[in-house]
Amino acid sequence: MERTNAKLIKAFAKVLKRRRRAAGLSQEELAFRTDLSPSYISLLETANRQPTLTVLAELSDRLGIDLPELIAEITAEQNGQPPGHS
Repeated sequence: MERTNAKLIKAFAKVLKRRRRAAGLSQEELAFRTDLSPSYISLLETANRQPTLTVLAELSDRLGIDLPELIAEITAEQNGQPPGHS
């Protein structure tokens, strides 16, 4: 289970960074929009923290995507599928 959890957190980190960059936001800008600290955004993007469901929902909202779409993208990344093929 721990290995699966680590893989999931790494997939989330990749998706978060990719989506943030696609939105044209710096870590600081995303942090401001979500009322999170830039260091916390950095920790999420480097797979050193796992988000709560509340944080996940807030991030998806501020990135302009539905939470189910974000979860599907994270799952696809975890399974080694290219972006957009969830």
